[in-house]
Amino acid sequence: MAIKINGSSLTIEDVVQVARHGAAVELSADALGRIKKCRGMLEKKITAHEIMYGVNTGIGEFSEVVLNDEQVKQFQRYLIYNHAAGIGKPCPIEHVRAAMLSRINVHAKGCSGCRPQITQTYVEMLNKGVTPVVCEKGSVGACGDLSPMSQLALSLMGEGESFYKGERMPTKSALEKAGIPVPGLEARDGLAAINGSNLITGMGCLELYDAERWVKQAEITAAMTLEALMANMKPYDTRLHELRGFKGAITTAANIRSVTAGSDLITGKLKVKVQDAYSMRSTPQIIGAFRDHLAYARKQFEIELNGVADNPIFLAESDTVLTGANFQAMPISMPLDMVGAGVTMVCVLSERRLNRLLNPALSVGLPAFLTKGAGMFSGLMLSQYTADMLIVEQRILSTPSCIQSIPAAADQEDFVSMGMNAALKTRQILDNAHSVLAIEMIAAAQAVDFRDFSVGKGTRAAHAAIRKVVEHLDIDRPLFIDHNAMSEAVIQCKVLDAVQNEVGELKSSW
Repeated sequence: MAIKINGSSLTIEDVVQVARHGAAVELSADALGRIKKCRGMLEKKITAHEIMYGVNTGIGEFSEVVLNDEQVKQFQRYLIYNHAAGIGKPCPIEHVRAAMLSRINVHAKGCSGCRPQITQTYVEMLNKGVTPVVCEKGSVGACGDLSPMSQLALSLMGEGESFYKGERMPTKSALEKAGIPVPGLEARDGLAAINGSNLITGMGCLELYDAERWVKQAEITAAMTLEALMANMKPYDTRLHELRGFKGAITTAANIRSVTAGSDLITGKLKVKVQDAYSMRSTPQIIGAFRDHLAYARKQFEIELNGVADNPIFLAESDTVLTGANFQAMPISMPLDMVGAGVTMVCVLSERRLNRLLNPALSVGLPAFLTKGAGMFSGLMLSQYTADMLIVEQRILSTPSCIQSIPAAADQEDFVSMGMNAALKTRQILDNAHSVLAIEMIAAAQAVDFRDFSVGKGTRAAHAAIRKVVEHLDIDRPLFIDHNAMSEAVIQCKVLDAVQNEVGELKSSW
Protein backbone atom coordinates (compact mmCIF):
# COMPACT_ATOMS: atom_id res chain seq x y z
CA MET A 1 0.00 0.00 0.00
CA ALA A 2 1.32 3.43 -0.94
CA ILE A 3 2.20 5.95 1.74
CA LYS A 4 -0.19 8.87 1.32
CA ILE A 5 1.45 12.28 1.46
CA ASN A 6 -0.82 14.95 2.95
CA GLY A 7 1.64 17.36 4.56
CA SER A 8 0.80 16.50 8.16
CA SER A 9 1.20 12.81 9.02
CA LEU A 10 4.62 11.71 7.76
CA THR A 11 6.66 9.69 10.28
CA ILE A 12 10.27 8.62 10.59
CA GLU A 13 9.13 5.06 9.85
CA ASP A 14 7.51 6.29 6.61
CA VAL A 15 10.81 7.88 5.58
CA VAL A 16 12.62 4.59 6.20
CA GLN A 17 10.07 2.64 4.18
CA VAL A 18 10.32 4.96 1.20
CA ALA A 19 14.04 5.74 1.33
CA ARG A 20 15.35 2.25 2.05
CA HIS A 21 12.67 -0.18 1.04
CA GLY A 22 11.16 1.48 -2.02
CA ALA A 23 7.64 1.94 -0.65
CA ALA A 24 5.38 3.79 -3.10
CA VAL A 25 4.09 7.28 -2.33
CA GLU A 26 0.87 8.96 -3.35
CA LEU A 27 0.01 12.66 -3.14
CA SER A 28 -3.39 13.05 -1.48
CA ALA A 29 -6.17 14.83 -3.35
CA ASP A 30 -6.38 17.49 -0.64
CA ALA A 31 -2.66 18.18 -0.90
CA LEU A 32 -2.85 18.50 -4.67
CA GLY A 33 -5.75 20.90 -4.29
CA ARG A 34 -3.76 23.08 -1.89
CA ILE A 35 -0.77 23.16 -4.24
CA LYS A 36 -2.98 24.25 -7.15
CA LYS A 37 -4.74 26.90 -5.10
CA CYS A 38 -1.46 28.36 -3.89
CA ARG A 39 -0.06 28.42 -7.42
CA GLY A 40 -3.14 30.24 -8.66
CA MET A 41 -2.62 32.95 -6.05
CA LEU A 42 1.04 33.32 -6.99
CA GLU A 43 0.35 33.64 -10.71
CA LYS A 44 -2.10 36.47 -10.06
CA LYS A 45 0.55 38.31 -8.09
CA ILE A 46 3.14 37.75 -10.81
CA THR A 47 0.76 39.18 -13.40
CA ALA A 48 0.20 42.20 -11.12
CA HIS A 49 3.99 42.67 -10.79
CA GLU A 50 3.85 42.43 -7.00
CA ILE A 51 7.40 42.27 -5.66
CA MET A 52 8.10 38.84 -4.12
CA TYR A 53 11.45 37.53 -2.94
CA GLY A 54 12.91 34.83 -5.17
CA VAL A 55 10.08 35.16 -7.68
CA ASN A 56 10.78 38.50 -9.33
CA THR A 57 13.79 39.50 -7.24
CA GLY A 58 17.26 38.07 -6.84
CA ILE A 59 18.11 36.09 -3.74
CA GLY A 60 20.45 36.51 -0.78
CA GLU A 61 22.43 39.74 -1.10
CA PHE A 62 20.62 40.38 -4.41
CA SER A 63 17.17 40.35 -2.83
CA GLU A 64 16.73 44.08 -3.59
CA VAL A 65 17.33 43.55 -7.33
CA VAL A 66 13.96 43.49 -9.13
CA LEU A 67 13.75 41.32 -12.26
CA ASN A 68 11.86 42.19 -15.44
CA ASP A 69 9.34 39.82 -17.04
CA GLU A 70 11.89 38.15 -19.29
CA GLN A 71 14.33 37.69 -16.42
CA VAL A 72 11.60 36.13 -14.27
CA LYS A 73 11.20 33.42 -16.92
CA GLN A 74 14.93 32.60 -16.97
CA PHE A 75 15.86 33.24 -13.34
CA GLN A 76 14.85 29.86 -11.89
CA ARG A 77 17.18 28.01 -14.26
CA TYR A 78 20.17 30.12 -13.34
CA LEU A 79 19.23 29.92 -9.67
CA ILE A 80 19.55 26.14 -9.81
CA TYR A 81 22.75 26.28 -11.89
CA ASN A 82 24.64 28.59 -9.54
CA HIS A 83 23.44 26.86 -6.38
CA ALA A 84 24.40 23.37 -7.59
CA ALA A 85 27.85 24.03 -6.14
CA GLY A 86 28.53 21.04 -3.90
CA ILE A 87 31.57 18.82 -3.83
CA GLY A 88 32.52 15.27 -2.96
CA LYS A 89 31.21 11.78 -3.52
CA PRO A 90 27.51 11.11 -4.19
CA CYS A 91 25.14 10.86 -1.25
CA PRO A 92 23.79 7.35 -0.65
CA ILE A 93 20.62 6.78 -2.65
CA GLU A 94 18.57 6.37 0.52
CA HIS A 95 19.59 9.86 1.69
CA VAL A 96 18.47 11.48 -1.56
CA ARG A 97 15.19 9.58 -1.58
CA ALA A 98 14.56 10.69 2.00
CA ALA A 99 15.22 14.31 0.99
CA MET A 100 12.82 14.05 -1.96
CA LEU A 101 10.08 12.66 0.27
CA SER A 102 10.64 15.43 2.79
CA ARG A 103 10.38 18.08 0.07
CA ILE A 104 7.20 16.55 -1.36
CA ASN A 105 5.60 16.77 2.08
CA VAL A 106 6.56 20.45 2.36
CA HIS A 107 4.84 21.13 -0.97
CA ALA A 108 1.81 19.18 0.23
CA LYS A 109 1.18 21.91 2.82
CA GLY A 110 0.20 24.19 -0.06
CA CYS A 111 2.40 27.15 0.89
CA SER A 112 5.36 26.82 -1.51
CA GLY A 113 3.87 28.31 -4.67
CA CYS A 114 5.31 25.81 -7.15
CA ARG A 115 3.37 24.25 -9.99
CA PRO A 116 1.87 20.85 -9.12
CA GLN A 117 3.96 19.30 -11.91
CA ILE A 118 7.07 19.91 -9.81
CA THR A 119 5.78 17.92 -6.85
CA GLN A 120 4.28 15.22 -9.02
CA THR A 121 7.56 14.75 -10.87
CA TYR A 122 9.33 14.06 -7.58
CA VAL A 123 6.56 11.58 -6.68
CA GLU A 124 7.06 9.75 -9.97
CA MET A 125 10.83 9.72 -9.56
CA LEU A 126 10.49 8.11 -6.14
CA ASN A 127 8.00 5.54 -7.37
CA LYS A 128 9.99 4.64 -10.49
CA GLY A 129 13.41 4.64 -8.87
CA VAL A 130 15.10 7.63 -10.50
CA THR A 131 17.50 9.12 -7.93
CA PRO A 132 19.57 12.20 -8.80
CA VAL A 133 23.31 12.19 -8.10
CA VAL A 134 23.88 14.67 -5.27
CA CYS A 135 27.26 15.61 -3.76
CA GLU A 136 27.48 15.00 -0.02
CA LYS A 137 29.11 18.29 0.92
CA GLY A 138 28.18 21.92 0.33
CA SER A 139 25.17 22.71 2.52
CA VAL A 140 25.49 25.06 5.50
CA GLY A 141 21.96 24.19 6.65
CA ALA A 142 20.49 27.67 6.63
CA CYS A 143 18.74 28.75 3.42
CA GLY A 144 17.91 25.11 3.21
CA ASP A 145 20.28 22.54 1.76
CA LEU A 146 20.79 24.74 -1.28
CA SER A 147 23.68 22.94 -2.96
CA PRO A 148 22.43 19.37 -2.70
CA MET A 149 18.79 20.26 -3.30
CA SER A 150 19.84 22.21 -6.41
CA GLN A 151 21.62 19.17 -7.79
CA LEU A 152 18.42 17.28 -7.14
CA ALA A 153 16.39 20.04 -8.84
CA LEU A 154 18.49 19.80 -12.02
CA SER A 155 16.37 16.74 -12.75
CA LEU A 156 13.34 19.00 -13.13
CA MET A 157 15.05 20.40 -16.23
CA GLY A 158 16.20 16.99 -17.41
CA GLU A 159 19.78 17.82 -16.45
CA GLY A 160 22.45 16.38 -14.17
CA GLU A 161 22.96 12.70 -13.51
CA SER A 162 20.80 10.07 -11.83
CA PHE A 163 20.93 6.48 -10.67
CA TYR A 164 18.38 4.24 -12.35
CA LYS A 165 18.18 0.45 -12.07
CA GLY A 166 21.68 0.23 -10.67
CA GLU A 167 23.31 2.44 -13.29
CA ARG A 168 24.54 6.03 -13.22
CA MET A 169 23.48 7.93 -16.31
CA PRO A 170 22.39 11.37 -17.54
CA THR A 171 19.12 12.29 -15.85
CA LYS A 172 17.49 12.94 -19.21
CA SER A 173 18.11 9.30 -20.17
CA ALA A 174 16.90 8.03 -16.79
CA LEU A 175 13.67 10.02 -17.04
CA GLU A 176 13.08 8.81 -20.59
CA LYS A 177 13.64 5.17 -19.60
CA ALA A 178 11.26 5.60 -16.63
CA GLY A 179 8.65 7.37 -18.75
CA ILE A 180 8.69 10.57 -16.70
CA PRO A 181 8.14 13.90 -18.55
CA VAL A 182 10.50 16.78 -17.80
CA PRO A 183 8.40 19.59 -16.25
CA GLY A 184 10.92 22.43 -16.71
CA LEU A 185 11.06 25.40 -14.36
CA GLU A 186 8.81 28.42 -14.36
CA ALA A 187 8.54 31.33 -11.92
CA ARG A 188 9.15 30.26 -8.30
CA ASP A 189 9.53 26.53 -9.18
CA GLY A 190 13.27 26.37 -8.63
CA LEU A 191 13.37 28.08 -5.25
CA ALA A 192 10.38 26.03 -4.12
CA ALA A 193 12.42 22.91 -4.87
CA ILE A 194 15.46 23.88 -2.80
CA ASN A 195 14.61 26.30 0.01
CA GLY A 196 14.43 23.87 2.94
CA SER A 197 16.79 21.68 4.98
CA ASN A 198 15.37 18.52 3.46
CA LEU A 199 18.54 16.50 3.01
CA ILE A 200 19.49 17.08 6.65
CA THR A 201 15.94 16.12 7.62
CA GLY A 202 15.98 12.95 5.55
CA MET A 203 19.41 11.87 6.76
CA GLY A 204 18.52 12.67 10.36
CA CYS A 205 15.35 10.56 10.19
CA LEU A 206 17.34 7.56 8.99
CA GLU A 207 20.00 8.12 11.64
CA LEU A 208 17.44 8.39 14.42
CA TYR A 209 15.80 5.17 13.26
CA ASP A 210 19.18 3.43 13.34
CA ALA A 211 20.14 4.95 16.70
CA GLU A 212 16.88 3.75 18.25
CA ARG A 213 17.71 0.17 17.24
CA TRP A 214 21.34 0.53 18.19
CA VAL A 215 20.49 1.61 21.74
CA LYS A 216 18.48 -1.57 22.28
CA GLN A 217 21.53 -3.55 21.21
CA ALA A 218 23.61 -1.50 23.63
CA GLU A 219 21.26 -2.61 26.41
CA ILE A 220 21.50 -6.26 25.36
CA THR A 221 25.29 -6.02 25.29
CA ALA A 222 25.34 -4.37 28.70
CA ALA A 223 23.17 -7.15 30.07
CA MET A 224 25.52 -9.83 28.75
CA THR A 225 28.56 -8.14 30.26
CA LEU A 226 26.80 -7.62 33.59
CA GLU A 227 26.13 -11.34 33.74
CA ALA A 228 29.70 -12.18 32.75
CA LEU A 229 31.01 -9.86 35.49
CA MET A 230 28.59 -11.29 38.08
CA ALA A 231 27.02 -7.92 38.73
CA ASN A 232 24.77 -6.94 41.60
CA MET A 233 21.44 -6.47 39.81
CA LYS A 234 19.73 -4.34 42.46
CA PRO A 235 20.55 -1.13 40.51
CA TYR A 236 18.08 -2.37 37.87
CA ASP A 237 15.08 -2.57 40.19
CA THR A 238 12.28 -0.56 38.59
CA ARG A 239 11.40 1.07 41.91
CA LEU A 240 14.78 2.79 42.02
CA HIS A 241 14.24 4.49 38.67
CA GLU A 242 10.57 5.27 39.14
CA LEU A 243 11.49 7.18 42.28
CA ARG A 244 13.71 9.49 40.23
CA GLY A 245 11.27 9.63 37.33
CA PHE A 246 13.30 9.68 34.11
CA LYS A 247 11.52 7.63 31.46
CA GLY A 248 14.70 6.66 29.64
CA ALA A 249 16.29 5.14 32.74
CA ILE A 250 13.07 3.27 33.57
CA THR A 251 13.06 1.84 30.04
CA THR A 252 16.73 0.83 30.02
CA ALA A 253 16.44 -0.90 33.37
CA ALA A 254 13.34 -2.76 32.18
CA ASN A 255 15.08 -3.95 29.02
CA ILE A 256 18.11 -5.21 30.92
CA ARG A 257 15.80 -7.04 33.33
CA SER A 258 14.07 -8.66 30.35
CA VAL A 259 17.36 -9.90 28.91
CA THR A 260 18.65 -11.24 32.24
CA ALA A 261 15.37 -12.75 33.44
CA GLY A 262 15.93 -16.24 34.86
CA SER A 263 19.63 -15.70 35.51
CA ASP A 264 21.23 -17.12 38.63
CA LEU A 265 22.25 -13.54 39.36
CA ILE A 266 18.59 -12.64 39.73
CA THR A 267 17.57 -15.65 41.79
CA GLY A 268 20.25 -14.98 44.41
CA LYS A 269 22.18 -18.25 43.91
CA LEU A 270 25.42 -16.34 43.43
CA LYS A 271 27.33 -14.14 45.82
CA VAL A 272 27.89 -10.68 44.37
CA LYS A 273 29.50 -7.43 45.51
CA VAL A 274 27.50 -5.05 47.65
CA GLN A 275 28.13 -2.30 45.08
CA ASP A 276 29.71 -2.37 41.61
CA ALA A 277 31.65 0.26 39.71
CA TYR A 278 29.81 3.08 37.98
CA SER A 279 30.22 1.51 34.54
CA MET A 280 28.08 -1.39 35.78
CA ARG A 281 25.51 0.14 38.12
CA SER A 282 24.99 3.48 36.31
CA THR A 283 23.96 1.93 33.01
CA PRO A 284 20.24 2.85 33.27
CA GLN A 285 21.03 6.45 34.14
CA ILE A 286 23.56 6.81 31.29
CA ILE A 287 21.81 4.95 28.48
CA GLY A 288 18.51 6.29 29.78
CA ALA A 289 19.71 9.88 29.40
CA PHE A 290 20.49 9.10 25.77
CA ARG A 291 17.06 7.54 25.35
CA ASP A 292 15.41 10.70 26.67
CA HIS A 293 17.32 12.78 24.15
CA LEU A 294 16.40 10.41 21.33
CA ALA A 295 12.75 10.91 22.22
CA TYR A 296 13.20 14.68 22.01
CA ALA A 297 15.08 14.44 18.72
CA ARG A 298 12.36 12.24 17.22
CA LYS A 299 9.75 14.84 18.19
CA GLN A 300 11.77 17.65 16.58
CA PHE A 301 12.34 15.75 13.35
CA GLU A 302 8.71 14.75 12.95
CA ILE A 303 7.67 18.37 13.50
CA GLU A 304 10.12 19.36 10.77
CA LEU A 305 8.92 16.59 8.47
CA ASN A 306 5.38 17.95 8.63
CA GLY A 307 6.12 21.67 8.73
CA VAL A 308 6.45 24.41 6.14
CA ALA A 309 10.19 24.75 5.59
CA ASP A 310 10.35 27.32 2.79
CA ASN A 311 10.80 31.00 1.96
CA PRO A 312 8.75 32.92 1.00
CA ILE A 313 5.60 31.25 2.26
CA PHE A 314 2.34 31.86 0.41
CA LEU A 315 -0.94 31.81 2.32
CA ALA A 316 -3.68 31.40 -0.25
CA GLU A 317 -6.53 31.77 2.24
CA SER A 318 -5.49 35.30 3.20
CA ASP A 319 -3.71 36.22 -0.05
CA THR A 320 -0.53 36.84 1.95
CA VAL A 321 3.17 36.43 1.21
CA LEU A 322 5.44 36.02 4.25
CA THR A 323 9.22 36.06 4.15
CA GLY A 324 11.23 34.67 7.03
CA ALA A 325 13.67 31.87 7.79
CA ASN A 326 11.74 28.62 8.04
CA PHE A 327 14.55 26.99 6.06
CA GLN A 328 16.91 27.41 9.06
CA ALA A 329 18.01 23.93 10.25
CA MET A 330 18.90 24.82 13.83
CA PRO A 331 15.79 23.14 15.36
CA ILE A 332 17.06 19.81 13.99
CA SER A 333 20.79 20.56 13.88
CA MET A 334 21.10 20.92 17.65
CA PRO A 335 19.25 17.68 18.47
CA LEU A 336 21.27 15.80 15.84
CA ASP A 337 24.53 17.06 17.33
CA MET A 338 23.44 15.68 20.70
CA VAL A 339 22.36 12.36 19.20
CA GLY A 340 25.91 11.91 17.96
CA ALA A 341 27.35 12.93 21.32
CA GLY A 342 24.93 10.58 23.07
CA VAL A 343 25.97 7.62 20.94
CA THR A 344 29.60 8.43 21.78
CA MET A 345 28.76 8.58 25.49
CA VAL A 346 27.17 5.12 25.41
CA CYS A 347 30.18 3.78 23.48
CA VAL A 348 32.52 5.12 26.17
CA LEU A 349 30.44 3.19 28.70
CA SER A 350 30.74 0.08 26.51
CA GLU A 351 34.53 0.36 26.40
CA ARG A 352 34.72 0.71 30.20
CA ARG A 353 32.81 -2.55 30.57
CA LEU A 354 35.07 -4.14 27.96
CA ASN A 355 38.05 -3.08 30.04
CA ARG A 356 36.61 -4.83 33.07
CA LEU A 357 36.09 -8.02 31.07
CA LEU A 358 39.71 -8.05 29.89
CA ASN A 359 41.52 -6.85 33.02
CA PRO A 360 42.09 -9.76 35.45
CA ALA A 361 42.17 -7.35 38.37
CA LEU A 362 38.57 -6.33 37.64
CA SER A 363 36.94 -9.33 35.94
CA VAL A 364 35.90 -11.41 39.00
CA GLY A 365 37.93 -14.48 38.14
CA LEU A 366 37.91 -14.40 34.35
CA PRO A 367 41.22 -15.24 32.64
CA ALA A 368 43.37 -12.29 31.56
CA PHE A 369 42.20 -10.93 28.19
CA LEU A 370 39.74 -13.82 28.10
CA THR A 371 42.27 -16.42 27.00
CA LYS A 372 43.40 -19.59 28.81
CA GLY A 373 46.79 -19.41 27.16
CA ALA A 374 47.94 -16.06 28.55
CA GLY A 375 51.51 -15.32 27.52
CA MET A 376 51.52 -17.61 24.52
CA PHE A 377 48.23 -16.06 23.43
CA SER A 378 46.97 -12.49 23.87
CA GLY A 379 43.26 -13.22 23.52
CA LEU A 380 41.19 -10.10 23.00
CA MET A 381 43.88 -7.66 24.19
CA LEU A 382 44.07 -5.87 20.84
CA SER A 383 40.30 -5.65 20.47
CA GLN A 384 40.37 -2.97 23.15
CA TYR A 385 42.89 -0.99 21.11
CA THR A 386 40.49 -0.98 18.18
CA ALA A 387 37.56 0.08 20.33
CA ASP A 388 39.66 2.87 21.84
CA MET A 389 40.61 4.21 18.42
CA LEU A 390 36.99 4.22 17.30
CA ILE A 391 35.88 6.07 20.42
CA VAL A 392 38.56 8.76 20.09
CA GLU A 393 37.33 9.37 16.55
CA GLN A 394 33.78 9.59 17.89
CA ARG A 395 34.88 12.10 20.51
CA ILE A 396 36.49 14.29 17.87
CA LEU A 397 33.31 14.12 15.78
CA SER A 398 31.13 14.93 18.81
CA THR A 399 32.15 18.58 18.82
CA PRO A 400 28.85 20.42 18.12
CA SER A 401 28.44 21.73 14.59
CA CYS A 402 25.60 24.07 15.56
CA ILE A 403 28.09 26.53 17.11
CA GLN A 404 30.34 26.62 14.05
CA SER A 405 28.56 29.27 11.95
CA ILE A 406 30.63 30.99 9.25
CA PRO A 407 28.85 33.92 7.54
CA ALA A 408 28.17 33.76 3.79
CA ALA A 409 26.57 35.79 0.97
CA ALA A 410 28.27 39.09 1.84
CA ASP A 411 26.96 38.75 5.42
CA GLN A 412 23.34 38.61 4.30
CA GLU A 413 23.35 35.01 5.54
CA ASP A 414 25.43 35.74 8.61
CA PHE A 415 24.33 32.89 10.89
CA VAL A 416 23.94 29.35 9.62
CA SER A 417 23.29 26.04 11.38
CA MET A 418 25.96 23.86 9.77
CA GLY A 419 23.38 21.10 10.14
CA MET A 420 24.80 19.07 7.26
CA ASN A 421 27.98 18.65 9.27
CA ALA A 422 25.82 17.32 12.10
CA ALA A 423 24.16 14.83 9.76
CA LEU A 424 27.42 13.65 8.21
CA LYS A 425 29.34 13.27 11.46
CA THR A 426 26.45 11.59 13.27
CA ARG A 427 26.42 9.00 10.51
CA GLN A 428 30.16 8.40 11.05
CA ILE A 429 29.67 8.18 14.82
CA LEU A 430 26.96 5.55 14.32
CA ASP A 431 29.16 3.59 11.93
CA ASN A 432 31.83 3.42 14.63
CA ALA A 433 29.24 2.62 17.28
CA HIS A 434 28.21 -0.59 15.54
CA SER A 435 31.83 -1.72 15.73
CA VAL A 436 32.34 -0.70 19.36
CA LEU A 437 29.31 -2.74 20.39
CA ALA A 438 30.43 -5.62 18.19
CA ILE A 439 33.72 -5.81 20.09
CA GLU A 440 32.01 -5.80 23.47
CA MET A 441 29.60 -8.47 22.24
CA ILE A 442 32.51 -10.70 21.22
CA ALA A 443 34.16 -10.22 24.61
CA ALA A 444 30.93 -10.73 26.56
CA ALA A 445 30.18 -13.97 24.71
CA GLN A 446 33.75 -15.16 25.34
CA ALA A 447 33.41 -14.32 29.03
CA VAL A 448 30.07 -16.12 29.33
CA ASP A 449 31.80 -19.23 27.95
CA PHE A 450 34.02 -19.23 31.04
CA ARG A 451 31.12 -19.04 33.52
CA ASP A 452 29.38 -22.15 34.83
CA PHE A 453 26.13 -20.62 36.07
CA SER A 454 22.83 -20.17 34.27
CA VAL A 455 22.50 -16.86 32.47
CA GLY A 456 19.27 -15.14 31.54
CA LYS A 457 17.02 -16.22 28.70
CA GLY A 458 17.86 -13.16 26.64
CA THR A 459 21.58 -13.49 27.32
CA ARG A 460 21.48 -17.08 26.07
CA ALA A 461 19.75 -15.93 22.88
CA ALA A 462 22.29 -13.15 22.36
CA HIS A 463 25.18 -15.55 22.97
CA ALA A 464 23.81 -18.03 20.46
CA ALA A 465 23.36 -15.30 17.85
CA ILE A 466 26.95 -14.12 18.35
CA ARG A 467 28.25 -17.68 18.04
CA LYS A 468 26.61 -17.96 14.62
CA VAL A 469 28.92 -15.14 13.53
CA VAL A 470 32.08 -15.51 15.66
CA GLU A 471 33.49 -18.70 17.16
CA HIS A 472 34.94 -18.96 20.65
CA LEU A 473 38.57 -17.76 20.67
CA ASP A 474 40.49 -20.82 21.81
CA ILE A 475 43.84 -19.97 20.24
CA ASP A 476 44.80 -16.61 18.71
CA ARG A 477 43.68 -15.81 15.19
CA PRO A 478 43.42 -12.61 13.11
CA LEU A 479 40.68 -10.68 14.88
CA PHE A 480 39.81 -8.22 12.11
CA ILE A 481 37.72 -10.93 10.48
CA ASP A 482 35.68 -11.41 13.67
CA HIS A 483 35.40 -7.67 14.25
CA ASN A 484 34.07 -6.92 10.78
CA ALA A 485 31.70 -9.87 10.71
CA MET A 486 30.24 -8.97 14.12
CA SER A 487 29.97 -5.30 13.21
CA GLU A 488 27.92 -6.21 10.15
CA ALA A 489 25.71 -8.40 12.32
CA VAL A 490 25.09 -5.41 14.62
CA ILE A 491 24.15 -3.26 11.63
CA GLN A 492 21.70 -5.95 10.56
CA CYS A 493 20.34 -6.19 14.14
CA LYS A 494 20.86 -9.96 14.23
CA VAL A 495 21.43 -10.09 17.97
CA LEU A 496 18.50 -7.76 18.61
CA ASP A 497 16.22 -9.94 16.51
CA ALA A 498 17.36 -13.11 18.25
CA VAL A 499 16.79 -11.66 21.71
CA GLN A 500 13.40 -10.19 20.86
CA ASN A 501 12.30 -13.50 19.36
CA GLU A 502 13.08 -15.06 22.74
CA VAL A 503 11.93 -12.45 25.29
CA GLY A 504 9.55 -10.26 23.30
CA GLU A 505 10.05 -6.77 21.95
CA LEU A 506 12.27 -4.57 24.07
CA LYS A 507 10.71 -1.33 25.22
CA SER A 508 11.13 2.06 23.58
CA SER A 509 10.88 5.35 25.43
CA TRP A 510 9.22 7.49 22.74
